[in-house]
Amino acid sequence: MSTPIPILSAEACIPPLQAFIPHKPRMASLSLVCTAPTINPAAGRLCPSFPSLLKYRAPDSHRALWTRLSPNVMPLSWKTNRPLSKVRSHLPIDELANLACPILGSLSFPPHANATLLPEQASLPPHDTITNAYKVLRGRTRLLLLEEWRRLALPPPYYTFPLSLTPHPFIGLGKFIAGRIHQMRAQNSYLAAHPAWSSLDVPKHCPRCGEEEETFSHAILRCQSASFPREPLLQGLTRVGPDSPLWTDKDLLQALAAFIRATATNYPPDMFPSLSPLPASIVFPSSPISPPAGLFFSSPLCAI
Repeated sequence: MSTPIPILSAEACIPPLQAFIPHKPRMASLSLVCTAPTINPAAGRLCPSFPSLLKYRAPDSHRALWTRLSPNVMPLSWKTNRPLSKVRSHLPIDELANLACPILGSLSFPPHANATLLPEQASLPPHDTITNAYKVLRGRTRLLLLEEWRRLALPPPYYTFPLSLTPHPFIGLGKFIAGRIHQMRAQNSYLAAHPAWSSLDVPKHCPRCGEEEETFSHAILRCQSASFPREPLLQGLTRVGPDSPLWTDKDLLQALAAFIRATATNYPPDMFPSLSPLPASIVFPSSPISPPAGLFFSSPLCAI
């Protein structure tokens, strides 16, 4: 397998572990500060200076039970970043609250996500407002995860598709077809312009039409040998890059899957040894072409 690991991670929508590890404490911090102290005992142990719509806090004597600090170590404010000096340090609960600082931004108070459970709901904003604010904060946390992902694992310049935390819609097309698409997006496929490291001397021109290099866009949009099935299936589609509507439109994805089946685009060569010109049974199949059982993978990414 010669596909770069950052591309595999991007196609699978799974951030690297180095980016995901700091994301989990941030989510725990957001859950803590957005829960009312009357509901969550841990939130009741936040320092009195932490902003909240509900003022209840545990006494400092109770907070001292969470210190685990030496007697000569002074605790810091929850707003202070972790210091290098060992003379002053956070209480564990304050250090967790500190992780929420970049998420809260300029908010005066964190929204209480479980507002419907509060007995004093009349003193709080409407529930819809609180729910929407909490969703915005969760969105900010996901953006921080994406920024960390981009910083740690940049895909090669030729891979231009954006990073996503949500599975790509085309994965629902089935393992085999999704695998064909994964390969072509990663530029590590059976297309002539995407040679593997073991076949660098293979000509890059399309073996079917011979007009230009057999890239992803050529095979889907321009190859003349596949013009007959392309007209009814992909009429109006002009690009397959990151900005193409193809990747979000369910009907277009279904049409792309039908086109790949009809033309055997990016199929393993040993499935159809002679594809130029295309046999009539492939261009106009009486039933959808199904790959042999041995070519079904446990995951579409196994084909990359």
